[in-house]
Amino acid sequence: MLVTVTSTAPDASNLSHLLRKHPDRAQEFSLGVGTAHVFYPEVSNERCTVAMMLEVDPVGLVRDKRFQGSDAATLGRYVNDRPYASSSMVAVALGQVFRTAMNGTSESFPELAASALPLEITVSAVPARGRDTAGLVTRLFEPLGWRVEETPIPLDPQFPAWGDSVYVDLVLRGDVRLSDALRHFYVMLPVLDDAKHYWVSDDEVGKLLRAGEGWLPDHPERELITRRYLAHQRSMVDEATTLLAVDARPRDLDDGAAGEQAALVQASRPAPLAPQRAEAVLAALRDVGARSVADVGCGEGALLKRLVADPAFTKIIGTDVSAGVLIRAERALNLREASDRLRERIQLLQSSVTYQDDRIAGLDAIVLMEVIEHVDLDRLPALEASVFGAASPGAVIVTTPNSDYNSQFESLPAGAFRHSDHRFEWSRAEFAAWADGVTARHGYVVEHRTVGEVAPDVGSPTQLALFRKVVDR
Repeated sequence: MLVTVTSTAPDASNLSHLLRKHPDRAQEFSLGVGTAHVFYPEVSNERCTVAMMLEVDPVGLVRDKRFQGSDAATLGRYVNDRPYASSSMVAVALGQVFRTAMNGTSESFPELAASALPLEITVSAVPARGRDTAGLVTRLFEPLGWRVEETPIPLDPQFPAWGDSVYVDLVLRGDVRLSDALRHFYVMLPVLDDAKHYWVSDDEVGKLLRAGEGWLPDHPERELITRRYLAHQRSMVDEATTLLAVDARPRDLDDGAAGEQAALVQASRPAPLAPQRAEAVLAALRDVGARSVADVGCGEGALLKRLVADPAFTKIIGTDVSAGVLIRAERALNLREASDRLRERIQLLQSSVTYQDDRIAGLDAIVLMEVIEHVDLDRLPALEASVFGAASPGAVIVTTPNSDYNSQFESLPAGAFRHSDHRFEWSRAEFAAWADGVTARHGYVVEHRTVGEVAPDVGSPTQLALFRKVVDR
Protein backbone atom coordinates (compact mmCIF):
# COMPACT_ATOMS: atom_id res chain seq x y z
CA MET A 1 0.00 0.00 0.00
CA LEU A 2 1.52 3.26 -1.13
CA VAL A 3 0.66 6.88 -0.26
CA THR A 4 2.56 9.86 -1.69
CA VAL A 5 2.31 13.54 -0.78
CA THR A 6 3.81 16.09 -3.16
CA SER A 7 4.25 19.81 -2.58
CA THR A 8 4.96 22.30 -5.36
CA ALA A 9 5.04 25.33 -3.07
CA PRO A 10 8.04 27.69 -3.18
CA ASP A 11 10.96 26.03 -1.38
CA ALA A 12 9.03 22.79 -1.67
CA SER A 13 11.71 20.80 0.17
CA ASN A 14 10.51 22.42 3.40
CA LEU A 15 7.80 19.77 3.32
CA SER A 16 10.33 17.53 5.07
CA HIS A 17 10.49 19.96 8.01
CA LEU A 18 6.71 19.89 8.43
CA LEU A 19 6.73 16.09 8.35
CA ARG A 20 9.84 15.82 10.57
CA LYS A 21 11.24 13.13 8.30
CA HIS A 22 14.74 13.68 6.87
CA PRO A 23 14.75 13.57 3.05
CA ASP A 24 18.18 11.91 2.82
CA ARG A 25 17.22 8.85 4.82
CA ALA A 26 14.84 5.96 4.24
CA GLN A 27 13.16 5.24 7.57
CA GLU A 28 11.22 2.30 8.98
CA PHE A 29 8.53 2.45 11.66
CA SER A 30 7.32 -0.68 13.39
CA LEU A 31 3.60 -0.23 14.04
CA GLY A 32 0.80 -2.38 15.36
CA VAL A 33 -0.54 -2.69 11.81
CA GLY A 34 2.81 -3.58 10.19
CA THR A 35 5.96 -1.79 9.06
CA ALA A 36 5.81 1.65 7.49
CA HIS A 37 8.64 2.69 5.16
CA VAL A 38 9.08 6.44 4.59
CA PHE A 39 11.30 7.82 1.82
CA TYR A 40 11.53 10.73 -0.64
CA PRO A 41 11.42 9.83 -4.37
CA GLU A 42 12.14 13.45 -5.31
CA VAL A 43 13.42 16.49 -3.43
CA SER A 44 13.98 19.93 -4.91
CA ASN A 45 12.92 23.49 -4.25
CA GLU A 46 10.35 23.17 -7.05
CA ARG A 47 8.86 19.79 -6.15
CA CYS A 48 9.14 17.54 -3.11
CA THR A 49 7.47 14.14 -2.72
CA VAL A 50 7.33 11.94 0.37
CA ALA A 51 6.14 8.35 0.13
CA MET A 52 4.85 6.02 2.83
CA MET A 53 4.65 2.34 1.98
CA LEU A 54 2.86 0.16 4.50
CA GLU A 55 3.93 -3.46 4.63
CA VAL A 56 1.33 -5.57 6.45
CA ASP A 57 2.15 -9.02 7.82
CA PRO A 58 -0.87 -11.25 6.99
CA VAL A 59 0.19 -13.93 9.48
CA GLY A 60 0.64 -11.33 12.19
CA LEU A 61 -2.89 -10.07 11.55
CA VAL A 62 -4.31 -13.56 12.02
CA ARG A 63 -2.46 -13.95 15.31
CA ASP A 64 -3.31 -10.50 16.62
CA LYS A 65 -6.74 -10.54 18.26
CA ARG A 66 -7.20 -6.81 17.67
CA PHE A 67 -7.57 -7.39 13.93
CA GLN A 68 -9.76 -10.49 13.87
CA GLY A 69 -13.03 -8.57 13.79
CA SER A 70 -16.32 -10.31 13.09
CA ASP A 71 -14.66 -12.92 10.85
CA ALA A 72 -12.61 -14.41 13.70
CA ALA A 73 -13.97 -17.93 13.16
CA THR A 74 -14.13 -17.90 9.36
CA LEU A 75 -11.88 -18.22 6.34
CA GLY A 76 -12.02 -14.42 6.13
CA ARG A 77 -9.24 -14.28 8.72
CA TYR A 78 -6.86 -15.74 6.17
CA VAL A 79 -8.23 -14.69 2.79
CA ASN A 80 -8.87 -10.94 2.67
CA ASP A 81 -7.60 -7.68 1.19
CA ARG A 82 -6.02 -6.30 4.35
CA PRO A 83 -2.38 -6.55 3.21
CA TYR A 84 -3.17 -4.88 -0.13
CA ALA A 85 -5.96 -2.30 0.22
CA SER A 86 -5.43 1.26 1.45
CA SER A 87 -8.03 1.19 4.19
CA SER A 88 -8.17 1.74 7.95
CA MET A 89 -4.69 0.29 8.50
CA VAL A 90 -3.14 2.93 6.26
CA ALA A 91 -5.09 5.55 8.22
CA VAL A 92 -3.60 4.20 11.47
CA ALA A 93 -0.11 4.34 9.96
CA LEU A 94 -0.59 7.93 8.74
CA GLY A 95 -1.75 8.97 12.18
CA GLN A 96 1.26 7.43 13.90
CA VAL A 97 4.05 8.20 11.44
CA PHE A 98 2.98 11.80 10.71
CA ARG A 99 1.38 12.63 14.07
CA THR A 100 3.17 15.96 14.51
CA ALA A 101 2.32 17.14 11.01
CA MET A 102 -1.29 16.09 11.51
CA ASN A 103 -1.45 18.28 14.62
CA GLY A 104 -0.41 21.27 12.48
CA THR A 105 2.57 22.28 14.61
CA SER A 106 6.08 23.18 13.47
CA GLU A 107 8.68 24.94 15.59
CA SER A 108 10.85 25.76 12.58
CA PHE A 109 8.13 26.79 10.11
CA PRO A 110 4.99 27.77 12.02
CA GLU A 111 3.67 30.03 9.24
CA LEU A 112 4.16 27.32 6.64
CA ALA A 113 2.33 24.79 8.81
CA ALA A 114 -0.60 27.20 9.06
CA SER A 115 -0.70 27.94 5.31
CA ALA A 116 -2.50 26.21 2.47
CA LEU A 117 -0.01 24.49 0.14
CA PRO A 118 -0.39 23.24 -3.43
CA LEU A 119 -0.52 19.50 -2.71
CA GLU A 120 -0.98 16.36 -4.74
CA ILE A 121 -1.75 13.14 -2.89
CA THR A 122 -1.89 9.70 -4.45
CA VAL A 123 -3.20 6.56 -2.78
CA SER A 124 -3.20 3.15 -4.37
CA ALA A 125 -5.94 0.52 -4.22
CA VAL A 126 -8.51 2.47 -2.21
CA PRO A 127 -11.68 0.42 -1.53
CA ALA A 128 -15.03 2.16 -2.00
CA ARG A 129 -17.65 -0.25 -0.73
CA GLY A 130 -21.25 -0.23 0.39
CA ARG A 131 -24.71 0.52 -0.91
CA ASP A 132 -24.22 4.28 -1.10
CA THR A 133 -20.94 4.43 -3.05
CA ALA A 134 -22.11 6.16 -6.25
CA GLY A 135 -19.65 9.02 -6.67
CA LEU A 136 -18.59 8.51 -3.06
CA VAL A 137 -14.96 9.59 -3.44
CA THR A 138 -15.98 12.85 -5.08
CA ARG A 139 -18.76 13.45 -2.55
CA LEU A 140 -16.31 13.05 0.30
CA PHE A 141 -13.33 15.04 -0.97
CA GLU A 142 -14.63 17.80 -3.26
CA PRO A 143 -16.36 19.75 -0.44
CA LEU A 144 -12.93 19.91 1.25
CA GLY A 145 -11.31 21.72 -1.67
CA TRP A 146 -9.82 18.74 -3.53
CA ARG A 147 -9.93 18.05 -7.26
CA VAL A 148 -10.57 14.35 -7.53
CA GLU A 149 -9.16 11.91 -10.07
CA GLU A 150 -10.04 8.28 -9.54
CA THR A 151 -9.10 5.37 -11.78
CA PRO A 152 -11.15 2.19 -11.28
CA ILE A 153 -9.11 -1.01 -11.04
CA PRO A 154 -10.54 -3.80 -13.22
CA LEU A 155 -11.24 -7.19 -11.70
CA ASP A 156 -8.98 -8.72 -14.32
CA PRO A 157 -7.48 -6.82 -17.29
CA GLN A 158 -7.59 -10.05 -19.32
CA PHE A 159 -11.36 -10.26 -18.91
CA PRO A 160 -12.79 -6.73 -19.36
CA ALA A 161 -16.32 -8.10 -19.45
CA TRP A 162 -16.02 -8.81 -15.72
CA GLY A 163 -16.01 -5.06 -15.09
CA ASP A 164 -14.32 -3.08 -12.38
CA SER A 165 -13.52 -4.02 -8.82
CA VAL A 166 -14.48 -1.95 -5.77
CA TYR A 167 -10.95 -0.48 -5.72
CA VAL A 168 -9.68 2.75 -7.26
CA ASP A 169 -6.33 4.46 -7.60
CA LEU A 170 -6.86 7.93 -6.22
CA VAL A 171 -5.20 11.27 -6.97
CA LEU A 172 -6.21 14.44 -5.17
CA ARG A 173 -4.97 17.96 -5.94
CA GLY A 174 -5.72 21.16 -4.08
CA ASP A 175 -4.44 24.08 -2.04
CA VAL A 176 -4.85 22.66 1.45
CA ARG A 177 -2.99 22.86 4.76
CA LEU A 178 -0.83 19.78 5.22
CA SER A 179 -2.36 19.02 8.63
CA ASP A 180 -5.87 19.20 7.15
CA ALA A 181 -4.89 16.97 4.23
CA LEU A 182 -3.57 14.27 6.55
CA ARG A 183 -6.64 14.48 8.76
CA HIS A 184 -8.92 14.22 5.73
CA PHE A 185 -7.29 10.93 4.76
CA TYR A 186 -7.13 9.68 8.34
CA VAL A 187 -10.92 9.88 8.51
CA MET A 188 -11.89 9.12 4.92
CA LEU A 189 -9.95 5.91 4.28
CA PRO A 190 -11.97 3.81 6.77
CA VAL A 191 -15.11 5.66 5.65
CA LEU A 192 -14.54 4.63 2.03
CA ASP A 193 -13.88 1.04 3.09
CA ASP A 194 -16.91 1.09 5.42
CA ALA A 195 -14.91 -1.09 7.78
CA LYS A 196 -12.34 -0.89 10.54
CA HIS A 197 -9.89 -3.70 10.86
CA TYR A 198 -9.22 -3.12 14.53
CA TRP A 199 -11.19 -2.93 17.74
CA VAL A 200 -13.36 0.19 17.89
CA SER A 201 -12.68 1.56 21.37
CA ASP A 202 -14.51 4.06 23.57
CA ASP A 203 -12.16 6.82 22.40
CA GLU A 204 -13.20 6.47 18.76
CA VAL A 205 -15.64 9.37 19.03
CA GLY A 206 -12.86 11.56 20.40
CA LYS A 207 -10.57 10.57 17.54
CA LEU A 208 -13.24 11.52 15.00
CA LEU A 209 -13.93 14.88 16.65
CA ARG A 210 -10.23 15.74 16.86
CA ALA A 211 -9.48 14.72 13.27
CA GLY A 212 -12.66 16.37 11.97
CA GLU A 213 -12.21 19.67 13.77
CA GLY A 214 -12.79 22.61 11.46
CA TRP A 215 -14.26 20.67 8.54
CA LEU A 216 -16.49 17.76 9.54
CA PRO A 217 -19.37 19.68 11.24
CA ASP A 218 -20.23 21.46 7.96
CA HIS A 219 -19.51 18.58 5.58
CA PRO A 220 -22.59 17.68 3.48
CA GLU A 221 -21.89 13.97 4.04
CA ARG A 222 -21.36 14.38 7.78
CA GLU A 223 -23.92 11.72 8.73
CA LEU A 224 -22.47 9.11 6.37
CA ILE A 225 -18.90 9.88 7.50
CA THR A 226 -19.86 9.62 11.17
CA ARG A 227 -21.80 6.40 10.72
CA ARG A 228 -19.11 4.63 8.73
CA TYR A 229 -16.13 5.90 10.72
CA LEU A 230 -17.72 4.66 13.96
CA ALA A 231 -18.47 1.24 12.44
CA HIS A 232 -22.25 1.82 12.69
CA GLN A 233 -22.16 1.52 16.50
CA ARG A 234 -25.33 3.34 17.46
CA SER A 235 -24.35 4.74 20.84
CA MET A 236 -21.13 6.21 19.45
CA VAL A 237 -22.85 7.56 16.34
CA ASP A 238 -25.53 9.25 18.48
CA GLU A 239 -22.91 10.84 20.75
CA ALA A 240 -20.81 12.10 17.83
CA THR A 241 -23.87 13.36 15.95
CA THR A 242 -24.96 15.42 18.93
CA LEU A 243 -21.54 16.96 19.43
CA LEU A 244 -21.03 17.67 15.73
CA ALA A 245 -24.48 19.25 15.40
CA VAL A 246 -23.70 21.98 17.92
CA ASP A 247 -20.38 22.59 16.18
CA ALA A 248 -21.98 23.07 12.77
CA ARG A 249 -21.77 26.68 11.56
CA PRO A 250 -25.17 28.38 11.22
CA ARG A 251 -25.78 29.06 7.53
CA ASP A 252 -27.81 32.24 8.06
CA LEU A 253 -25.31 34.15 10.20
CA ASP A 254 -22.59 36.47 9.05
CA ASP A 255 -18.99 35.75 10.04
CA GLY A 256 -19.08 37.85 13.20
CA ALA A 257 -22.36 36.46 14.47
CA ALA A 258 -21.34 32.91 13.58
CA GLY A 259 -18.11 33.33 15.49
CA GLU A 260 -19.92 34.65 18.54
CA GLN A 261 -22.42 31.83 18.47
CA ALA A 262 -19.67 29.22 18.02
CA ALA A 263 -17.85 30.63 21.02
CA LEU A 264 -21.02 30.50 23.11
CA VAL A 265 -21.77 26.94 22.05
CA GLN A 266 -18.22 25.82 22.78
CA ALA A 267 -18.32 27.43 26.21
CA SER A 268 -21.69 25.89 27.11
CA ARG A 269 -21.26 22.43 25.58
CA PRO A 270 -20.70 19.68 28.17
CA ALA A 271 -17.65 17.49 27.81
CA PRO A 272 -18.21 13.89 26.62
CA LEU A 273 -19.45 11.71 29.47
CA ALA A 274 -16.69 9.08 29.47
CA PRO A 275 -13.85 11.46 30.45
CA GLN A 276 -16.12 13.20 32.97
CA ARG A 277 -16.81 9.84 34.56
CA ALA A 278 -13.12 8.97 34.76
CA GLU A 279 -12.27 12.35 36.27
CA ALA A 280 -15.02 11.92 38.86
CA VAL A 281 -13.56 8.56 39.85
CA LEU A 282 -10.08 10.07 40.12
CA ALA A 283 -11.42 12.87 42.30
CA ALA A 284 -13.02 10.33 44.63
CA LEU A 285 -9.78 8.34 44.81
CA ARG A 286 -7.87 11.48 45.74
CA ASP A 287 -10.50 12.39 48.34
CA VAL A 288 -9.87 9.10 50.17
CA GLY A 289 -6.09 9.37 49.74
CA ALA A 290 -5.83 6.09 47.85
CA ARG A 291 -2.41 4.94 46.70
CA SER A 292 -3.12 1.28 45.91
CA VAL A 293 -6.07 0.86 43.52
CA ALA A 294 -7.73 -1.96 41.60
CA ASP A 295 -9.85 -1.13 38.55
CA VAL A 296 -12.11 -4.17 38.45
CA GLY A 297 -13.62 -4.71 35.02
CA CYS A 298 -10.95 -2.41 33.57
CA GLY A 299 -11.77 -3.07 29.91
CA GLU A 300 -9.19 -1.66 27.54
CA GLY A 301 -7.61 0.57 30.16
CA ALA A 302 -9.32 3.96 29.83
CA LEU A 303 -9.10 4.58 33.59
CA LEU A 304 -5.79 2.76 33.95
CA LYS A 305 -4.14 5.29 31.63
CA ARG A 306 -5.16 8.10 33.96
CA LEU A 307 -4.05 6.20 37.05
CA VAL A 308 -0.64 5.48 35.54
CA ALA A 309 -0.20 9.15 34.65
CA ASP A 310 -0.56 10.17 38.32
CA PRO A 311 2.48 9.21 40.44
CA ALA A 312 0.32 9.37 43.57
CA PHE A 313 -1.00 5.91 42.68
CA THR A 314 1.88 3.60 43.53
CA LYS A 315 0.16 0.23 43.05
CA ILE A 316 -2.35 -0.21 40.23
CA ILE A 317 -4.18 -3.42 39.34
CA GLY A 318 -6.47 -3.85 36.36
CA THR A 319 -8.70 -6.92 36.20
CA ASP A 320 -11.11 -8.16 33.57
CA VAL A 321 -12.78 -11.47 32.83
CA SER A 322 -11.71 -11.26 29.15
CA ALA A 323 -8.13 -12.19 28.29
CA GLY A 324 -8.50 -10.48 24.90
CA VAL A 325 -9.53 -7.21 26.50
CA LEU A 326 -6.50 -7.38 28.80
CA ILE A 327 -4.24 -7.81 25.77
CA ARG A 328 -5.70 -4.66 24.27
CA ALA A 329 -5.25 -2.84 27.60
CA GLU A 330 -1.61 -3.91 27.66
CA ARG A 331 -1.14 -2.45 24.19
CA ALA A 332 -2.99 0.74 25.07
CA LEU A 333 -0.69 1.21 28.06
CA ASN A 334 2.35 0.29 25.94
CA LEU A 335 3.57 -1.95 28.77
CA ARG A 336 5.95 -3.92 26.57
CA GLU A 337 8.04 -0.81 26.03
CA ALA A 338 7.42 0.72 29.45
CA SER A 339 10.17 1.30 31.98
CA ASP A 340 10.84 -1.21 34.75
CA ARG A 341 9.56 1.30 37.29
CA LEU A 342 6.22 1.62 35.51
CA ARG A 343 5.83 -2.14 35.12
CA GLU A 344 6.42 -2.52 38.85
CA ARG A 345 3.49 -0.15 39.53
CA ILE A 346 0.86 -1.91 37.42
CA GLN A 347 -0.49 -5.45 37.02
CA LEU A 348 -3.12 -6.78 34.63
CA LEU A 349 -4.97 -9.84 35.95
CA GLN A 350 -7.67 -12.03 34.47
CA SER A 351 -10.36 -12.25 37.12
CA SER A 352 -14.11 -12.22 37.58
CA VAL A 353 -15.79 -9.61 39.76
CA THR A 354 -18.14 -12.26 41.16
CA TYR A 355 -15.38 -14.54 42.50
CA GLN A 356 -13.08 -13.98 45.46
CA ASP A 357 -9.58 -12.97 44.37
CA ASP A 358 -7.00 -12.54 47.12
CA ARG A 359 -4.72 -10.64 44.73
CA ILE A 360 -6.89 -7.53 45.14
CA ALA A 361 -7.48 -7.86 48.89
CA GLY A 362 -6.51 -5.15 51.35
CA LEU A 363 -6.04 -2.28 48.87
CA ASP A 364 -6.80 1.34 49.55
CA ALA A 365 -9.57 1.37 46.95
CA ILE A 366 -11.42 -0.71 44.37
CA VAL A 367 -13.18 0.91 41.40
CA LEU A 368 -16.21 -0.56 39.63
CA MET A 369 -16.69 1.94 36.80
CA GLU A 370 -19.72 1.02 34.66
CA VAL A 371 -19.45 -2.62 35.73
CA ILE A 372 -22.35 -3.64 37.94
CA GLU A 373 -24.99 -3.12 35.22
CA HIS A 374 -23.25 -5.83 33.17
CA VAL A 375 -23.76 -8.41 35.96
CA ASP A 376 -26.98 -10.42 36.23
CA LEU A 377 -29.08 -9.28 39.18
CA ASP A 378 -28.92 -12.70 40.83
CA ARG A 379 -25.09 -12.51 40.75
CA LEU A 380 -24.89 -9.14 42.53
CA PRO A 381 -24.69 -10.79 46.00
CA ALA A 382 -21.60 -12.67 44.77
CA LEU A 383 -20.08 -9.38 43.52
CA GLU A 384 -20.84 -7.77 46.85
CA ALA A 385 -19.26 -10.66 48.76
CA SER A 386 -16.09 -10.66 46.65
CA VAL A 387 -15.52 -6.89 46.64
CA PHE A 388 -16.89 -5.59 49.95
CA GLY A 389 -16.46 -8.81 51.88
CA ALA A 390 -13.38 -10.74 50.78
CA ALA A 391 -11.31 -7.90 49.28
CA SER A 392 -12.48 -5.39 51.92
CA PRO A 393 -10.67 -2.30 50.60
CA GLY A 394 -10.58 1.03 52.39
CA ALA A 395 -12.93 2.50 49.80
CA VAL A 396 -15.07 1.32 46.88
CA ILE A 397 -16.15 3.61 44.06
CA VAL A 398 -19.09 2.48 41.93
CA THR A 399 -20.50 4.26 38.87
CA THR A 400 -23.53 3.14 36.91
CA PRO A 401 -26.08 4.69 34.52
CA ASN A 402 -28.97 6.61 36.05
CA SER A 403 -32.10 5.28 34.37
CA ASP A 404 -34.05 8.38 35.48
CA TYR A 405 -31.93 10.32 32.97
CA ASN A 406 -32.64 8.04 30.00
CA SER A 407 -35.60 10.18 28.93
CA GLN A 408 -33.09 12.91 28.03
CA PHE A 409 -31.61 10.79 25.22
CA GLU A 410 -33.86 11.48 22.23
CA SER A 411 -32.46 8.53 20.25
CA LEU A 412 -33.09 6.01 23.06
CA PRO A 413 -36.49 4.27 22.81
CA ALA A 414 -38.64 4.37 25.94
CA GLY A 415 -37.73 1.55 28.30
CA ALA A 416 -34.57 0.61 26.39
CA PHE A 417 -31.14 0.28 27.96
CA ARG A 418 -28.17 2.37 26.86
CA HIS A 419 -26.15 -0.72 25.90
CA SER A 420 -27.24 -4.12 24.64
CA ASP A 421 -25.09 -5.88 27.26
CA HIS A 422 -26.68 -4.11 30.25
CA ARG A 423 -28.61 -6.51 32.47
CA PHE A 424 -30.35 -3.65 34.27
CA GLU A 425 -30.22 0.10 34.72
CA TRP A 426 -31.13 1.56 38.10
CA SER A 427 -32.95 4.71 39.06
CA ARG A 428 -31.40 6.89 41.73
CA ALA A 429 -33.72 5.38 44.34
CA GLU A 430 -32.86 1.81 43.33
CA PHE A 431 -29.13 2.51 43.41
CA ALA A 432 -29.43 4.18 46.82
CA ALA A 433 -31.39 1.21 48.19
CA TRP A 434 -28.71 -1.25 47.02
CA ALA A 435 -25.93 0.96 48.43
CA ASP A 436 -27.68 1.22 51.81
CA GLY A 437 -27.90 -2.56 51.97
CA VAL A 438 -24.19 -2.89 51.22
CA THR A 439 -23.25 -0.45 53.96
CA ALA A 440 -25.38 -2.28 56.53
CA ARG A 441 -23.96 -5.68 55.65
CA HIS A 442 -20.27 -4.81 55.33
CA GLY A 443 -19.49 -1.84 57.56
CA TYR A 444 -19.18 1.01 55.08
CA VAL A 445 -20.69 4.47 54.80
CA VAL A 446 -21.76 5.80 51.40
CA GLU A 447 -21.75 9.21 49.71
CA HIS A 448 -23.65 9.72 46.45
CA ARG A 449 -22.29 12.05 43.75
CA THR A 450 -23.44 13.15 40.30
CA VAL A 451 -21.44 12.78 37.08
CA GLY A 452 -22.31 14.90 34.05
CA GLU A 453 -24.78 17.71 33.58
CA VAL A 454 -27.67 17.54 36.07
CA ALA A 455 -31.14 17.88 34.53
CA PRO A 456 -34.17 18.98 36.58
CA ASP A 457 -36.12 16.11 38.16
CA VAL A 458 -33.98 13.35 36.62
CA GLY A 459 -30.46 14.04 37.94
CA SER A 460 -27.20 13.34 36.13
CA PRO A 461 -26.57 10.74 33.39
CA THR A 462 -24.16 8.77 35.59
CA GLN A 463 -24.47 8.19 39.31
CA LEU A 464 -21.48 7.56 41.58
CA ALA A 465 -21.38 6.00 45.02
CA LEU A 466 -18.27 6.43 47.19
CA PHE A 467 -18.14 3.80 49.94
CA ARG A 468 -15.74 4.37 52.84
CA LYS A 469 -14.95 1.57 55.27
CA VAL A 470 -15.86 2.29 58.87
CA VAL A 471 -12.81 1.94 61.09
CA ASP A 472 -13.47 0.82 64.67
CA ARG A 473 -11.71 2.98 67.25
